Amino acid sequence: MLRQADLAGHFTLHGTSMTLNRMGYGAMQLAGPQVWGPPRDVAAAISVLREAVDAGVNHIDTSDYYGPHVTNQLIKQALHPYPEGLVIVTKLGARRGADKSWVHALSRQELIDGVHDNLRNLGRDTLDVVNLRVGGVMGPSDGSIEEPLTVLADLRRQGLIRHIGLSNVTPTQYAQGRTITEIVCVQNFYNVVHRDDDGFVDDLAARDVAYVPFFPLGGFTPLQSSILDAAAASLQATPMQLALAWLLQRSPNILLIPGTSSVAHLRENLEAAQLEMPREVLGELDSLAR
Repeated sequence: MLRQADLAGHFTLHGTSMTLNRMGYGAMQLAGPQVWGPPRDVAAAISVLREAVDAGVNHIDTSDYYGPHVTNQLIKQALHPYPEGLVIVTKLGARRGADKSWVHALSRQELIDGVHDNLRNLGRDTLDVVNLRVGGVMGPSDGSIEEPLTVLADLRRQGLIRHIGLSNVTPTQYAQGRTITEIVCVQNFYNVVHRDDDGFVDDLAARDVAYVPFFPLGGFTPLQSSILDAAAASLQATPMQLALAWLLQRSPNILLIPGTSSVAHLRENLEAAQLEMPREVLGELDSLAR
């Protein structure tokens, strides 16, 4: 049983019994460079996962196409048998090319194979939450998601998936998704600077649906701002801690999954859950929106 921790409060996924601490952990960076192959230090990667769970994290984000297979295998090696209350959220909809590229994998067979790959490498009989990943690398693209989402809904009825989420989608695609199956979370690109989804966040909050920003610290191009730097210094925090804390205060349905391959950086990220921001600092950070 996971111990309870004050990681910015908690949120229960709509229509489920899954209550997540709002500060989670994203496992993508545990793979090797370019999210390919094993990490340079397997023992260090395992230490990060165990430290996260020991600190109270009960929401781990992953995918079998990280590595590929690497992060799921590390999660299993570090944490299996899994403690009660740990929710592992994975993604389908892509695969890795031999040249390390990211390729869409949205056909019926690719999705079925992806579910079984995740089950095998995580050592589970059922996947807690599966996000259907569509769109481009950094943002959504228009188009129907009915065909691939219907496949996941069928796999849910078979008992291989408990709950379904969406990743990299537009509000229109989310609305379409809700007509096919219950959607418990949306995972999109969003942070203190990139705020295209402001209205979407609010709409999901009104529906009690979780919003999980990926690249909360900027992703492959980390956030850089003199305003962010100065505000962080005034609070004796790092800019990245402040960026995470801003997301936590932005809306109660926001759940964070910052990633790292370092125990020290993990602890720094988790400390952001305790950071309180004066109103004037919030105003300064709001001015960063693009």
